[in-house]
Amino acid sequence: MAELRSRPPVMSLTDAAAARVRAIIERSETPVFGLRVGVKNGGCAGMEYTMEFADQPGRFDEVIEDKGVKVLIDPKAILYLLGTQMDFKADKMSAQFVFNNPNQTSACGCGESVAITPARDVAAGAPA
Repeated sequence: MAELRSRPPVMSLTDAAAARVRAIIERSETPVFGLRVGVKNGGCAGMEYTMEFADQPGRFDEVIEDKGVKVLIDPKAILYLLGTQMDFKADKMSAQFVFNNPNQTSACGCGESVAITPARDVAAGAPA
């Protein structure tokens, strides 16, 4: 009988990212179930990360909870986001969410778009 492997969460959040998401949700005037994260085609490097608040999970969303924040992963983005850590960075000139994605192969100069390859199952050599 084949042994089942536990699957790591698609994404994780740093303490800073979780605190910032919680602070934004607390100020929301409407109920928020969680933060939906995905990717879409666009930008000069080919793909852009997307984020929006959701009042309920979508039918096929992957739902993870990390540091008290529910994150809903668009099912089309799972292979692109596998192993990603979302961070929040603030300095004198800017404040932004940053995605530390092991599947990202490059980014444009302005930092608004990225090139991402789908994660692969290393053991089998096939998509995860």
